[in-house]
Amino acid sequence: MNILDKIVQDKRKEVSLKKRLIPISQLESSVLFDKEITSLAKVLRHSSTGIIAEHKRRSPSKAVINQDLNVQDVAQGYQNAGVCGMSVLTDGKYFGGSLDDLLLARASVNMPLLRKEFIIDEYQMLEAKAHGADVILLIAAILTKTEIKTFSELAKSLNLDVLLEVHNEEELHKSIMPSLDMLGVNNRNLKTFEVSLEISKSLTRLIPNDFVKVSESGISNVDAIKDLKSYGYEGFLIGENFMKTNNPGASASQFIKDLKS
Repeated sequence: MNILDKIVQDKRKEVSLKKRLIPISQLESSVLFDKEITSLAKVLRHSSTGIIAEHKRRSPSKAVINQDLNVQDVAQGYQNAGVCGMSVLTDGKYFGGSLDDLLLARASVNMPLLRKEFIIDEYQMLEAKAHGADVILLIAAILTKTEIKTFSELAKSLNLDVLLEVHNEEELHKSIMPSLDMLGVNNRNLKTFEVSLEISKSLTRLIPNDFVKVSESGISNVDAIKDLKSYGYEGFLIGENFMKTNNPGASASQFIKDLKS
């Protein structure tokens, strides 16, 4: 069993427990449930940088990245740096995140927030909405075509933006549908954790231009972004590169300055 299968197996148990503890009616009565959404896709289309900065404490491939910072400081630092949006990892067991991180980020900033999670159940989208997310992530590798359709259509009915992530041509073919806003290409092979920007470059020609193209993982310098922009990418998800520093906001700020120069 590879790491992705293991994460999904644990996620099914976790969600089934949560559904028994917190009824949907409680999520729907959350103060944030009716909050107006800021579309990340729209922000990316009109941005010169396209940076989506991530809050990530650890990962299965890197163990600890940064456990010392509080999420409010990171969120405010990113917003001051001028990023387009922020991705907040909410998986506890493998990434050290939680839905509280999403709530704290929401209380600190007004930019679009992506709930970065392994979504396998509609319940998790209601959770995302109740905790202040503007965008949800769907991962093609762990979902069937029918699930992608059902989940993305539910997200749209909740006014949430949908970023769908693929790793290869096969996943891309089953995923293209009108209920998505952004198509993300993950440069990390989730089975081996090896990273190559060539994945983004080779898949771009197969992604229709109706979708905002996002390149994810392994982007650590300005030249990589300039290169990917020439392939039609408008969004760039960067986590480790900022989070491994003592001040992710300052690091993102410098990165954006260099990108604009």
